[in-house]
Amino acid sequence: MSFIVYVMCSVPQGSVLGPLFFILYMADFADLVARYGVSLHAYADDTQPYLHFCRNEVASAVDQLERCVLDIGHWMSASRLKLNADKTELLFASSSHSCATLSGGYPVLRLGADTAVACIHVRLLGVDISSDLSLDHHVSRICAFCYYRLRQLRRIPRSLDSDLLLTLVYAVVNLRIDYCNTVLADAPRTVMDKLQRVSNAAARVVTRTRKFDRGLGQILHDELHWLDVTDRVFFKLAATVHRCLNGRAPLYLSDYCVPAASADTRRQLRFSNRQLLAVPCFRLNT
Repeated sequence: MSFIVYVMCSVPQGSVLGPLFFILYMADFADLVARYGVSLHAYADDTQPYLHFCRNEVASAVDQLERCVLDIGHWMSASRLKLNADKTELLFASSSHSCATLSGGYPVLRLGADTAVACIHVRLLGVDISSDLSLDHHVSRICAFCYYRLRQLRRIPRSLDSDLLLTLVYAVVNLRIDYCNTVLADAPRTVMDKLQRVSNAAARVVTRTRKFDRGLGQILHDELHWLDVTDRVFFKLAATVHRCLNGRAPLYLSDYCVPAASADTRRQLRFSNRQLLAVPCFRLNT
């Protein structure tokens, strides 16, 4: 039995109360960011302040963000926290046309004595986000990781039985493909085909079939009971929406699932009896 240790401050590492206490400790952080008109997305200690601006407002937006980050650093110092400038990344997300038309490049973000240079790709909770909002780099990284693991598993097929090999492939490859795969909804077919080829290669490793053997689709669906990558994305998205509509999802997701019958738009009369959700308006051209 472990010894009882009385803690007067801080939280013991590994405690289940650690994330909850940290959120309570950072409660004033969102109000601080809101003073500068900057939005905030946070997950535990991973925070992303962001704002929207036009192409001719880059300088003023950077100045606004610099003042916000400077005040964040002062608040963190007063709260006995540290702003890690080495892990601070800057991303200007826009269309590829807007990136090409911006003359002189993007300015840097000054963090006191340090500076943050604009990156092409940043990783957010395991998902690579590119400056042109494409998913090519994210999918390429997933494919490279999965192919590397599959090559390692091919070297030891005789040391593993079928059930153990299936478990390893599912844990190493399939879970990697399924992680945050809802961001791939309505992705181009060229992107989805890359992940489908990875899934096919994983199925060949499990079934010990060669590359040009026929009947791979039947093996995927009938024997392994694996859905295609596009269907897995749709299933994950449908399951998430189902949880949102039944009150089993966080509020920041449930707030986006608004029935079309209750939306204050012209579609209310047309779709009132179809149990559809309201689709927000967006603009693709810049």
